[in-house]
Amino acid sequence: MKIYIKYQLLFLLLMMVITLNAQYSPIDKFATPQTKIFYKNLVRQTQKGFMFGHQDDLAYGIGWKEVEGESDVKRVTGQYPAVFGWDLGHIELDSSKNLDGVSFEKIKKYIQDVHAQGGVNTMTWHLRNPYNGKTAWDVDSVVKHILINGDKYSLYQSWLNKVAVFFKSLKDENGNPIPIIFRPFHEHNGSWFWWGKNHCSPEEYKQLYQDLVKYMSSQGVHNVVYAYSTDNFLDETDYLERYPGNDFVDILGFDSYQKNAPLSNKQFISDLRRMLSTIGNYGKKYKKITAITETGLETISESKWWTNILLKGINNHKISYVLVWRNGRPDHYYAPYPQQISANNFKKFTKNPKVYLGQKIKTSKLYN
Repeated sequence: MKIYIKYQLLFLLLMMVITLNAQYSPIDKFATPQTKIFYKNLVRQTQKGFMFGHQDDLAYGIGWKEVEGESDVKRVTGQYPAVFGWDLGHIELDSSKNLDGVSFEKIKKYIQDVHAQGGVNTMTWHLRNPYNGKTAWDVDSVVKHILINGDKYSLYQSWLNKVAVFFKSLKDENGNPIPIIFRPFHEHNGSWFWWGKNHCSPEEYKQLYQDLVKYMSSQGVHNVVYAYSTDNFLDETDYLERYPGNDFVDILGFDSYQKNAPLSNKQFISDLRRMLSTIGNYGKKYKKITAITETGLETISESKWWTNILLKGINNHKISYVLVWRNGRPDHYYAPYPQQISANNFKKFTKNPKVYLGQKIKTSKLYN
């Protein structure tokens, strides 16, 4: 009888997983078989725990750059992150390197290595201002000029094509397209980027996002999962003000950085929980994965930030991943390195059963 009950419970659990996955599918109706599998496995993974990610983790860190196999996360924990962030900025300029000085050939190789290890690749694009050629942070009004029939649309379309070519070049050892998460025009409810809130209307932003997704599909890009990512927001109405629609978004996310620690510790935890509840409720209703797409405390001045603040903020919310920003300089880093004051606490954080790094995520077989 005990054996029968055990197998009955296992069967019910299996049916629950199958039912859950059946309700979720990528927005791209022509998504590659590998991308469909990847997406469904991301859904399954959220029931187990969340993946930890780090921007540019393999490219450079504190005291090193372009050292084969190096990683600040690995230097502290003995293993790589589960999620790796990369940026496409300057690909539109035909530059050999992105805006952070990492060559696109190396990024391609890193993406292939991460995929081979069972990890996840996510990409942002801090593209130049197409109207005046200045940086993404130049807020000269441009969005209306690059929408279809705009006077800068042809130029912008040529930039989109460069991204499409890059995405299609991402192949595994068997020649199959590598699934990636693409997070375009992020933090748009702020106004520090040219696509931000004060520089275009909600309808213009929606069209901008929709046009990108449509263009990628028209160019045969079918290995992309699309993430919508705001900065901090107040409520669902605020979050959805510029939402391009459920037919254009696979992952609901937000970026949230802590500042002014320790005075802001309790508020940061509270804000994370509130925002995760908001996107979690919407995601559950409309079958969307959720994530904290960028976060961190610059220089990690709180020695127990990982367990006492970040983990408490995530609490029991079921999210796909949390990604901290890059380790760019000794005064600008978001993951610990050996001897950094939060390193021991970070190791404790990564040993939590809910937290997945490289070794554990490999066993989850996201691509099988």
